Amino acid sequence: MQHKINRMKKILLVEDDPNLGMLLQDYLQLKGKFEVVLCKDGEEGLKTFTKQNFDLLILDVMMPKKDGFTLGKEIRKFNAQVPIIFATAKGMIEDKTLAFNLGGDDYITKPFRIEELLLRINALLKRVNNNEKSEEEKQTHFKVGRYNFDYTAQMISIDDQHQKLSTKEAELLRLLCLRKNEVLTREEALLNIWHDDNYFNGRSMDVFLSKIRKYLKDDPSVEIINVHGRGYKLLIN
Repeated sequence: MQHKINRMKKILLVEDDPNLGMLLQDYLQLKGKFEVVLCKDGEEGLKTFTKQNFDLLILDVMMPKKDGFTLGKEIRKFNAQVPIIFATAKGMIEDKTLAFNLGGDDYITKPFRIEELLLRINALLKRVNNNEKSEEEKQTHFKVGRYNFDYTAQMISIDDQHQKLSTKEAELLRLLCLRKNEVLTREEALLNIWHDDNYFNGRSMDVFLSKIRKYLKDDPSVEIINVHGRGYKLLIN
């Protein structure tokens, strides 16, 4: 049974009230164990969103320079999937309708309890994770440069050559394929495959990685690089 890669979720919080913004940021990072990037207005929020990847957005509606609804509408042009929670002091039904019509996933009215916001965040992320997991579980065939990787058969093929993989090798290569051109941290790989990130499992994984690199050596456009202090990245040029 495959396990979804566990990593810290990243939230973009756009809130023009500095006191509330810092309070929410501290609480969500401490209690929710999220990485929270705080922006003070809609323009800064949009710039930040286009430069980084986020798992969820919390957008205050009443903001200077660019209000939350306008920001949400512009973000939806870049990304149709990322969950958005709109936060506003208004409680009118028209605003709620507008929020959902703009592609919002939830709506919370100020003043709200931070605990309620955390519950809503967790519910949205759980729904997204379940959808992502089901999609990942379906994928068993991968194109790796000139290679074809069949996870179910535990086989790598190129031209007329076929290489059978061990179960751990196949699981490790699959994680790298699912995170192609992104960093797969050592901790994530160890917890998902070995369920324990101790030293001995780490040494074992290094051996499997060396074998996988040899299996893929006939295509110079495919490379598994070490990212110092973090983990590994499958690069396909």
